[in-house]
Amino acid sequence: MASLPKELTQDAKRQSFWMPGNYVRTVHRTEKSFQACNDIVACFNERAKVEKQYAQQLNQWSNKWKTIVDSRPLYGSLMRAWQCFFTSTERLSALHSSISQSLTAEEGDRVKTWQKETFPKKLFCGFSESHGNKTSFSRAQKPWSKKLMKLEKARVAYHKSCQREQNALDKEKQANENPQTSPEKKQKFLESREKVTEDKEKVRERYEKLLEDVTSYTPRYMEEMEAIFEQSQEEERKRISFLKQAFLSIHRHLDITNNESVKAVYSELHNTLMSINELDDLKWWKNNNGPGMPTDWPKIDEWVPPIKKLNRKKREQQRKDGRPVMIGGVKVRAMYDYVGEEGDELSFKAGEVFLKVEEEDDQGWCRGVLSGGKEGFYPANYVEVAE
Repeated sequence: MASLPKELTQDAKRQSFWMPGNYVRTVHRTEKSFQACNDIVACFNERAKVEKQYAQQLNQWSNKWKTIVDSRPLYGSLMRAWQCFFTSTERLSALHSSISQSLTAEEGDRVKTWQKETFPKKLFCGFSESHGNKTSFSRAQKPWSKKLMKLEKARVAYHKSCQREQNALDKEKQANENPQTSPEKKQKFLESREKVTEDKEKVRERYEKLLEDVTSYTPRYMEEMEAIFEQSQEEERKRISFLKQAFLSIHRHLDITNNESVKAVYSELHNTLMSINELDDLKWWKNNNGPGMPTDWPKIDEWVPPIKKLNRKKREQQRKDGRPVMIGGVKVRAMYDYVGEEGDELSFKAGEVFLKVEEEDDQGWCRGVLSGGKEGFYPANYVEVAE
């Protein structure tokens, strides 16, 4: 059983095998394997034409120069050495012609016959294997997908309730800071905020219950999906094994020379072909397109307050007008992670302590200095005063 990854990314959430519908890559692998067979046949048919043309060119060259050499005033061993080039060329031409015939009549037909036997089709449904895998994956994933949809709706509702609570807090704060606000109105703002907070907790409770439901169902979901996936892996292993042998057979036809430099080239090719490993390939597929992929398993997505866009021209004008600087600064602690979008903005992690050197402006931004000495802007509602 695959274990749940600790660190997750947005890309993993979108692309992971476990997310709804993403099993289609494995389903389509059958069709792509079928197309790969067509490409292999076409590729080596073209190579066969090259071999045939090369054999013809060797023969043409040999016939032309044999006639010329016979009329030249050379004799003895020198003549025999020159004529030997043409004899070896004729033998090489015959060999390349034989390679051309083997690539088409032997290897090409072998791959096409295997392809026809390995990829049976289902009427109106494409390949039988693809149809079966798609049906099985869809059936196994359907219950989990429904639970995930409910969880997503609960997450959205929870975040909206968090936003409403924040709005109520802001109104309550403004009322308390306004000396003209009557005690009765302040009490109303307080009661309103408490009601919103109570509603938020109820929404979160539902969110947590749905998350628990998804989490408890996940092991069964993973077991069913992996069982189907492993069946597909076994079929792919057979295909990889066959094509490995087909490549090695083609290589045997092409490896024709004893020249050391050419042998080195063919040796390198042979080593590459011999390094084909079904287990390594299957492992790669599993880690990049299957159960081994990192997955953004459902968890509580904490709410982060919104940030107002910093108007730099306005901020700079305020600084020119003599905005006061805090002597010595005030220590603040980050409540959330923040990554600066511009060069004059600070980036920090939740819990990091640094200095605030200017008060919050009317845009909701402050200026601060990190422990490393970098100075810049940061959103005021992302920090609190450090005790």
